[in-house]
Amino acid sequence: MRIIPAIDIINGQCVRLTKGDYDTKKVYNEDPLEVAKSFEDAGIEFLHVVDLDGAKASHIVNYKVLESIAGKTNLKIDFGGGLKSDNDLRIAFESGANQITGGSIAVKNPKVFETWIAKYGSDKIILGADCNNEKIAISGWQEESDLEVIQFIRDYQTKGVSYVICTDISKDGMLEGPSFDLYKRILNDVKGIKLIASGGISKFSELPQLAEMGCEGVIVGKAIYENRISLKELEQFILNN
Repeated sequence: MRIIPAIDIINGQCVRLTKGDYDTKKVYNEDPLEVAKSFEDAGIEFLHVVDLDGAKASHIVNYKVLESIAGKTNLKIDFGGGLKSDNDLRIAFESGANQITGGSIAVKNPKVFETWIAKYGSDKIILGADCNNEKIAISGWQEESDLEVIQFIRDYQTKGVSYVICTDISKDGMLEGPSFDLYKRILNDVKGIKLIASGGISKFSELPQLAEMGCEGVIVGKAIYENRISLKELEQFILNN
């Protein structure tokens, strides 16, 4: 299972929110590159970068931060937040993204999202399945839809998606543990999907549990920044797996 630390960006700074609420913003570092380098120094290969300004503005905003991290580390970056147009996608890839995550676009403009899958391939396009009460949420989690998360993932698997990041918003930033039951059901109901668990990771012991369940990756955010999980522990996990 891949360990994927998260860097969320507002105004070019590394921040974390609680349950996606912008009013709960906490700045952890003014230099996301410094944070990314610390991850790389710990043997981590992957990084999840979210452009929170972009998610609000509905177009890419913090691509210069992406460019800086991609240009000065060897981390493989998946990038999301507000990617709505072919031009947004082009900028993200040209700025160094290895993969992009589309969430709101997959709900609001499925035709465009499907053309991205067809054009770039399933290794480059990740489906963002962020949910609250198992209903898909969009627009930086400001809106809830009527779409059931498992059906949503299943439908997109038939359209060529193989990677899915599923964030349970009620868990995000709470440091109370991830949605084990939901992930178990997704993996049972949508065979062959590469599920990346996100939201609520609070301690190291949860990582082997997610790996055992069959998650392809796990995104770890606040638990690192709040020193609940050390980079040393992550380094050991990577070396032993």
